[in-house]
Amino acid sequence: MDPTPSLEIRGASGSGEEVQPSSTIAPYHTALNGVNQPMNMLFKDVLWWSLGIIALVVLGIRVLEIMWAKLRQVSAMSVPREKQGYWKVSQWSWMPGLKKHLIYAPLFRKRHNREFRLSSAVNVGTLPSRLHSILLFLYLGSNVAYMFALNWAVENKYAFCAELRGRSGTLALVNMVPLIIMAGRNNPLISLLKISFDTYNLLHRWMGRIVVVEVIIHTVAWAIPAVADQGWAKAFTPVLKSPFIGSGFFGTVALTLLLLLSLSPVRHAFYETFLNVHIILAAVAFACTWIHCVAATGGLPQLPWIMAVVALWIADRAARVLRLAFTNWSDRGITDAVCGAMPGDVTRVTVHLPRYVDIKPGTHAYLRFWGIKPWESHPFSIAWVEHYSSNALPQSEKEPFNAVYRKTARTAVSFIIGAQTGMTRRLYGRACQSLSGVRLRAALEGPYAGHHNLDSYGHVVLFAGSTGITHQISHIRTLLEGYNESTVATRRLTLVWIIRTYESLEWVRPFMDTILRIPNRKDILRIQVFVTRPLNPRDIVSASSTVKMFPGRPNIPLLLIKEVQDQIGAMVVSVCGPGGLADDVRGAVRTVQGDNVIDFIEESFTW
Repeated sequence: MDPTPSLEIRGASGSGEEVQPSSTIAPYHTALNGVNQPMNMLFKDVLWWSLGIIALVVLGIRVLEIMWAKLRQVSAMSVPREKQGYWKVSQWSWMPGLKKHLIYAPLFRKRHNREFRLSSAVNVGTLPSRLHSILLFLYLGSNVAYMFALNWAVENKYAFCAELRGRSGTLALVNMVPLIIMAGRNNPLISLLKISFDTYNLLHRWMGRIVVVEVIIHTVAWAIPAVADQGWAKAFTPVLKSPFIGSGFFGTVALTLLLLLSLSPVRHAFYETFLNVHIILAAVAFACTWIHCVAATGGLPQLPWIMAVVALWIADRAARVLRLAFTNWSDRGITDAVCGAMPGDVTRVTVHLPRYVDIKPGTHAYLRFWGIKPWESHPFSIAWVEHYSSNALPQSEKEPFNAVYRKTARTAVSFIIGAQTGMTRRLYGRACQSLSGVRLRAALEGPYAGHHNLDSYGHVVLFAGSTGITHQISHIRTLLEGYNESTVATRRLTLVWIIRTYESLEWVRPFMDTILRIPNRKDILRIQVFVTRPLNPRDIVSASSTVKMFPGRPNIPLLLIKEVQDQIGAMVVSVCGPGGLADDVRGAVRTVQGDNVIDFIEESFTW
């Protein structure tokens, strides 16, 4: 790899202009010597434009889907169930096959959201879906192609390293921009494109791995000519003396540590610790990258990119602080929570907000509790929402007597939280200290998500496993109220809830009692509860023809086939629960894909 005194090298721009013969290695580990900057900027534009075009395509699809769903809702919400036949059959013959083999398909046969566990303590995560895998493969492949579109014919291999150094550093910063966008809870693309945070989180993890690998390649490509020119000791002496070399080195170390700590077994075993360390290491990496761009001779053209990355990161943090302040503080006080211990190591938490907050069904929020690791916040599905006011009389004659006034109203938000480890286990332990529950100072950040609207479906099937009932019960209430007001298309609503013991019914008893008292609920609502570990199967007795209980596990494919046989209009199947249940429901939905419209929604949070 050593250059010879008579070697002639090409210009960095690739223009073909020859420079003076070089007998040194030194130029190729300093400044932009040997870096093909025009090509770097071209690939930057191509990558960002590719992401932008994909976002526009998805946005166009979402707009069409929303318009189609609204047309379906408006045309079906005031007609009887037998008049929804048009919406039952797919208008595009290729759509069911696309759903079965691509959109709803796992990567291989069945497994998608069920975690791979080597033991009770070692979790290696889940598999992406087939569609996600294709997108990730294309994105990774494009980065590999951009990375190695180099001048392989150059005879001076140190010049080759310089070009690779520039390319890898540029791509790393280019990828940092979408990386940080997809990491934020307040990512505007979530609501704009109707894509769940779980999907963005998956893309964020893989983009992060790509960035770290590119940064490592960038460092190695610098080190090869530097060590060849100066030796190991002299090449790395500037690490502690030069802001440019030092920031690059320590930024690489921070990102490498971040990658190692984010490996699935480590991340799952120490998730709460990982989150805090992740933030610290990310901040160090951003700061080092900024210094690296500024300290370079003449500055690096990538400086505005890292400034944008830091601005986006700060903006998300600021948005979270503002949401916390707005939701939890008002002139009527601050947020507190009543926490009661339930059977099965579950805590029912009702958060009382000091203001009116509009919360849609199918949303989740992050909770933190003063006195129980207040620096940590965790996401939980919102089970129930009530608005109440201290004013008994209306403020205006034009308003209904029983109206809830937003200016004086407060909002009670209820959650069902299973005790796992860490904060949730300590919360359950605190709730067990009193039979009537304990009151804690709390803060709610949210709501988030809620972009799945079920109002246009004539037939809704909801599967819930254990505490997954929290996501589904909010939809039930909204659809029943919409049915009575003739604002939804739903004419058949089926809930399938799988629990371990009969006592688990206590988790949602007050909410379910309210649902069962909603007028006309027997017209459309059917509830099937499966108790997998009953103390005595003979004690499992159905309450009525519309609320049935069964011992054992459900036959999900058979249940879904029966629903399809009685399908009314367009059908949607939603699942929220353990990964094994979600995979079973996904598989059953794929099996029944035929001529009918059968959509699938999976509510999950993979980490």
